[in-house]
Amino acid sequence: MSSAPANSAPVLEVKNLTVNYGVIGALHAVSLSIQRGDIVTLIGANGAGKTTTLRAISGLAKAASGEVLHEGEDITNMPAHRLVARRLAHVPEGRMIFANLTVMENLRMGAYLRRDDFAPELEYVFTVFPRLKERVNQVGGTLSGGEQQMLAIARALMSKPKFLMLDEPSLGIAPLLVKTIFEKIVEINREQGITILLVEQNANLALEISKFGYVLETGRIILQDTAAALRQNPKVKSAYLGG
Repeated sequence: MSSAPANSAPVLEVKNLTVNYGVIGALHAVSLSIQRGDIVTLIGANGAGKTTTLRAISGLAKAASGEVLHEGEDITNMPAHRLVARRLAHVPEGRMIFANLTVMENLRMGAYLRRDDFAPELEYVFTVFPRLKERVNQVGGTLSGGEQQMLAIARALMSKPKFLMLDEPSLGIAPLLVKTIFEKIVEINREQGITILLVEQNANLALEISKFGYVLETGRIILQDTAAALRQNPKVKSAYLGG
């Protein structure tokens, strides 16, 4: 098992994080190290604990033990609004857009903590997702699954994040749009320098765009390595890559 790269202090560290749902252990001493500017992926089967990991980092799932450090500061169980103020953003599984609000109203909600001019971010998200600009006055709930995912990511970008967590961005999206969404994730990472932690069922695509990866099984990290090495790992190939 390889260690995470140590070329600099990690922007986010998860140390021995344990999360329980009642008497059931969801995460067992999970540790991650994420370098600034990287795309890092977390892969595993349904129920492995991927979503719980993101929720624990976001303070939405309470950690029983362990810690989450952002830029060296302890943010374990910190309320979500304080994390947004620290420029962390989380796009949850299922997108969770405001279905009764327009595209523009959803985007404005993403900037609700901003006290500065968010016009540059608005211009940027319309550049990345021109389809949203075409549907700016359309109600969110009438968008296609792919368009809703674009809106969820764009809404997160409105908070001007430095660290972005994406939970299953390909879920429930037409195959033609999945490739587009992943191209946009890479574009956002390269153009904005945003560090991305990606949870994704499509391990092939996730490892293709990531620098480093972790494999979760039943709440435990069982493998960690560069994404390129994981793609060649026989266990990963057999279990997650259809090889």
